[in-house]
Amino acid sequence: MSRNRRNSAPIVIPELQIIDIAEEGKGVGKADDLVIFVDKAVPGDVVDVRLVKKKKNFAEAVIEKLQKPSDLRTDPFCSHFGTCGGCKWQHMDYEAQLRFKHKNVEAALQRLAKVDTSAMEPILGSAVNRYYRNKLEYTFSNKRWLNAGDMHMERDDKEMNALGFHVPLRFDKILDIEHCYLQKEPSNSLRLRIREYALQNDLSFYDLRNHEGALRNLIIRTSSTGELMVVVVFAYASQEQIDGLMEHVKTTFPEITSLLYIVNQKRNDTIFDQEVIVYSGRDHIFEAMSLDGSETNQVKFKIGAKSFYQTNSEQAYELYKITKEFAGFKGDELVYDLYTGAGTIANFVAGSVKQVVGIEYVPTAIEDAKFNAELNGIGNTLFYAGDMKDILTADFIAAHGKPDVVITDPPRAGMHADVVERLLEMEAEKIVYVSCNAATQARDLALLKEKYEVVRIKPVDMFPHTQHVENVVLLKLK
Repeated sequence: MSRNRRNSAPIVIPELQIIDIAEEGKGVGKADDLVIFVDKAVPGDVVDVRLVKKKKNFAEAVIEKLQKPSDLRTDPFCSHFGTCGGCKWQHMDYEAQLRFKHKNVEAALQRLAKVDTSAMEPILGSAVNRYYRNKLEYTFSNKRWLNAGDMHMERDDKEMNALGFHVPLRFDKILDIEHCYLQKEPSNSLRLRIREYALQNDLSFYDLRNHEGALRNLIIRTSSTGELMVVVVFAYASQEQIDGLMEHVKTTFPEITSLLYIVNQKRNDTIFDQEVIVYSGRDHIFEAMSLDGSETNQVKFKIGAKSFYQTNSEQAYELYKITKEFAGFKGDELVYDLYTGAGTIANFVAGSVKQVVGIEYVPTAIEDAKFNAELNGIGNTLFYAGDMKDILTADFIAAHGKPDVVITDPPRAGMHADVVERLLEMEAEKIVYVSCNAATQARDLALLKEKYEVVRIKPVDMFPHTQHVENVVLLKLK
């Protein structure tokens, strides 16, 4: 049976009409009762597709021939589009992207939470949709992804080292990036010069399978204040190699505010348990966010190598502004800010309320939150580190008071069932739920419907040219 399957001809379906787009970004078509998810297809396309995976009720496919392009199609502006997995919707008009993001949020809330979305507000697009990220992380690898042009070269002529992004579904293959449109300069210049230095000085690039090599990752953070952080992550490098590269970066890019390095010899890339060493400058940079649209009334945030901060700075302001508007503060409220991170939302709304209590799992983030409050002269915030379901107990609420408003901004997995149960017990007058995953948000809303009704919904596009979308929901106690 397996031999027949291997030798069978591929299934090609001609002239499939793409009628929708799925949450993960693939086009959707139907052939009889079979739902087909087509990579890089746009609603309105008519395509010949080849099935690459088939289940009982659905299949996955790739485009063999574009018979008729959709009116929503546009030319991708990045030469790496199609191989790099970073901007999967670059081939679709931005206004169309927004419509489908809005539609996907609406569908998730209707299907999974049975929420009435008739009063859902239009999605807020990002004013800037190129060079909008303030943080990028690149990977060094000695297993470069080879494109069609590379296949014609002699084996010895192929440069196998790469500094760039993982190719989708291939953890050990890295696409060497020439120009990325996600982060403004000097991000591209830094990456190219560091790669050039490493090749010229025979610094080994990391082997992701065998876990060996000198250079592992490169993290670049920019800020709206004009400050710049560069973190080079080494694995098995001598101190001489480390000092040589770091000095080269320092002298070539004197504008760097914070030049750091890490030696990570673990089997995973996470740096949260690693020592960060300052080579030059400060161990942090500062980000600033306006409180009212002016440059004079701002809140500043300290950003370290391990700090969490929304990666689209300009749109983060819009997201927090909507969160604050939904809460409708009068000035005398006690607010709980769950999953507070570095206290960005807590410190953003602190001036409009009586007190904010922030809770976050990561202890270093809570230290940042406390520092940021002190930095801005904010005296009405309290921050606690620990697992949300363990901290948010009846005793905790008795000690700090029952909140008038709860703001919750959980990770993609949504809230733990115990946290939802605690929210139902607390009976705060309002809950503002900020989510980066409409499906898990809808799951939680279905549970909260026992005591709450959804009164406002507004999606916010933080990540242009991707399928990801944030959504803000206001719930009121029945």
